[in-house]
Amino acid sequence: MIEKTIERWHAHLRGELEGGLDELLADDCTFYSPIVFTPQQGKEITKLYLSAAGNTLGGDDGPVKNGGGSGGAGKFRYVREILQGDSAMLEFETSAGGKYVNGIDIIRCNEEGKIVEFKVLIRPLQAINLVHAQMKAMLAKMQGGDEARA
Repeated sequence: MIEKTIERWHAHLRGELEGGLDELLADDCTFYSPIVFTPQQGKEITKLYLSAAGNTLGGDDGPVKNGGGSGGAGKFRYVREILQGDSAMLEFETSAGGKYVNGIDIIRCNEEGKIVEFKVLIRPLQAINLVHAQMKAMLAKMQGGDEARA
């Protein structure tokens, strides 16, 4: 079941999925940030966080959009996928501010193939601290300068 959802996720990252995140995410989707203590509930907040992450974790060469999954130094790329039933674990590598970032996206979908849970884990500690600062700034910018929750 998860295979088709992950194919669509990769298409989205390449900019090839009509409808983008609106097409992928269930209305009751929950996002688990590596930075924020509480889960973020709902499609709109999940879209906000995933969009900010795409702009932050794209690597030192720019955002993930239209190139996620491609190789190259400093670019966001998935290096391993584990798919089973309704769940996937996708390991990624990138760089941010010259620092190596390694992480895992854990994705769960419902019977319709919509993402109902998206969890991001990041290492090492230097990367977490840097990503926290960058995500906070990106979320504030995306929300029109309001204080961000990152």
